[in-house]
Amino acid sequence: MNATIRPALPEDRSRIEAIVDAAYSPYLQRMNRKPAPMVDDYARRIADGQALVLEAGGAVAGILVLEAHPDDHDGFLLLDNIAVDPAFHGRGLGKRLMAFTEEEARRQGYDTVVLYTNEVMVENIALYQRLGYVETERQQVGGYDRVYLRKKI
Repeated sequence: MNATIRPALPEDRSRIEAIVDAAYSPYLQRMNRKPAPMVDDYARRIADGQALVLEAGGAVAGILVLEAHPDDHDGFLLLDNIAVDPAFHGRGLGKRLMAFTEEEARRQGYDTVVLYTNEVMVENIALYQRLGYVETERQQVGGYDRVYLRKKI
């Protein structure tokens, strides 16, 4: 499927929030609170240039939130959030977003991508490990039990 990734615009905010809610709501039954992406401030993420959207078939079908960390552990790009609208699952869009993240890290001069997920999202942990990410630590942050993974690219 032909897909393009571009910086998110303020008018994308409601669509971003809808995608995040649809993508993360299956985890509500496993958690005692909404997953962190469901309560993030996407207006701020857009204003800070950290949010990107993937357009496919004329619709915003996925999102990324990327944060540069130039001063942490020799610098890395943090994949803070990735989500694909469940209506678009099975079309390779998640893989496209992951590949873009690694390309963007290289473009920005980083050789490492770091990401995290909640420990109850075991499917995500397994997926990231299949993509070459290695678990580095588990930490409670803001009441969330996070699993951090890292990949040298």
